Amino acid sequence: MYAPVALFVYNRPLHTRQTVEALQRNDLARETELVLVSDGPRTPSAVPAVAAVRQYIRGIEGFRTVTIVERPTNVGLAQSIIHGVTRLVRDHGRVIVLEDDLVTSPHFLRFMNAGLDLYEDDERVISIHGYMYPLRTILPETFFLRGADCWGWATWKRGWELFEPDAARLLDQLRERKLERAFDLEGACSYTRMLADQNAGRNDSWAIRWHASAFLNGRLSLNPARSLVLNIGNDHSGTHSGSTRAFNVDLASTPIRLDPVAVEECLIARDHIRDFLKAWRRRSFVSRAASRVLRMTGRLAHR
Repeated sequence: MYAPVALFVYNRPLHTRQTVEALQRNDLARETELVLVSDGPRTPSAVPAVAAVRQYIRGIEGFRTVTIVERPTNVGLAQSIIHGVTRLVRDHGRVIVLEDDLVTSPHFLRFMNAGLDLYEDDERVISIHGYMYPLRTILPETFFLRGADCWGWATWKRGWELFEPDAARLLDQLRERKLERAFDLEGACSYTRMLADQNAGRNDSWAIRWHASAFLNGRLSLNPARSLVLNIGNDHSGTHSGSTRAFNVDLASTPIRLDPVAVEECLIARDHIRDFLKAWRRRSFVSRAASRVLRMTGRLAHR
């Protein structure tokens, strides 16, 4: 039996359609249970878009079964995912998780299920992940990274049981063990600040808590060198997304081979990802600074 797919949707009908149509092209789609979780509108202005998404998903076919959960009120993405994943791993023991802006390769479901089967009993492995950054280097076909990611992923009940929803506890552990710099990939990412912001109520990220939970427990995620997921939501349409093409990838056109690899963090892959993210942060900083100068110049010119 293949793992069910949980697809979390909200108010983006065009993104949702692309996500579903890509998933339908997977060769295991007709053998897969699809569970769609539709959050309720957060504001009156969101009602038409939420209704449009719900109208579309009620007509979805091409899967073994299609189950729709329509939340009457808005609980937010974080609670929607936490509740949904908790229920599905309780009922099925495993789950594949997607959001409404993730377009998948036709080989996504096969890789996720193969990874779930292969590492089901290995406590060192907490998840299987489908996205990989557009790195200009050759990496092993599959490899492990410490922690857990969120752009197309899967886990088991035993893995999700390690999820700690309390950001304050996670922050305390990071600081007590002096792991902030390692957690932030030597300054490439602001993960610690993101976790602190979640604790302070400045964001509602479930993903940073999932990553921190896995990282602090020393757990690993299996990753492909060729990406099976493309995020089409970096266009200002998502709750926490900005607008960038830096993370765009060419989807894997052939299946990912699950060759035997050491169940330990691939330091070469980690370092290349770190360097990619540092370069992206530098470019983003320069771009933002240039935009500020242009805006200021424009204001001065019109005085």
